[in-house]
Amino acid sequence: MYSGNGSGSEGASARIDTSTAHSARVYDYILGGKDHYAVDAEAGDKMCEHWPALPVHMLENRRFMHRAGHYLAKEQGIRQFLDIGTGLPTAPNLHEVAQQVAPESHVVYVDNDPIVLAHARALLQGTREGATAYIDADMHDPDAILDSPEFRELIDLGEPVGLMIIGILHFILPPDDGLLVRRLLEPLPSGSFLAMTIGTGDFAPGEVGRVAEEYAQQGMPMALRDLATATSFFDGMDLVDPGVTQVHKWRPGPEQDGVDDRAIAMYGAVARKR
Repeated sequence: MYSGNGSGSEGASARIDTSTAHSARVYDYILGGKDHYAVDAEAGDKMCEHWPALPVHMLENRRFMHRAGHYLAKEQGIRQFLDIGTGLPTAPNLHEVAQQVAPESHVVYVDNDPIVLAHARALLQGTREGATAYIDADMHDPDAILDSPEFRELIDLGEPVGLMIIGILHFILPPDDGLLVRRLLEPLPSGSFLAMTIGTGDFAPGEVGRVAEEYAQQGMPMALRDLATATSFFDGMDLVDPGVTQVHKWRPGPEQDGVDDRAIAMYGAVARKR
């Protein structure tokens, strides 16, 4: 099993800023994790006051990743994945989902948060047959991802790739958003897939808008997209049924029974590159 790490975790602690909230740590706090600081808990509590459904929304975003990853591995035979904006390790991680179906699967994780880097070893514990790696990089610099030794070693561009962009696009502002997605897709061969979630204010605009304002006050501006804009990210690709929909409605299982549409502020879709 490859266990590369893009820059080494030894410098991660020095880069962790505990004076301001960070999206990955706020996410961890709201979902009941332990890898956060008081400033993240304070921001998370304010956000949940604005929108009490936020924990449900975040959980369903995570569950979409599980279902999309399983679908790509089991039904589409994808054996290599590039996961952008990985976030803090929370089981099951993508490599656990994919390698449960196919133990030989390769997964390359990408994140630029030093606290994620500090915990990256948890992302590298895959099967003996498979391989995982972590790249300390930013989606705003796709060339740093695509030119990295981890990507080049683990990803065979002669075979389809599953590109996962989950829970991060709302932090990528226009006009960079579409350009960056296309740049990441560009080198991937025909038959590759894009699985992506896209923040929206379509279903609870007031509450979600106040959460977005709280993120902005913490130095994390957000862009919320309507359905037409969300769908446009998949132009030129073949959408997998049911297309672009709220994440809890994408090939739902029993866990999605009874989830209120107003509790979900994320579109999700999976599409095949022609």
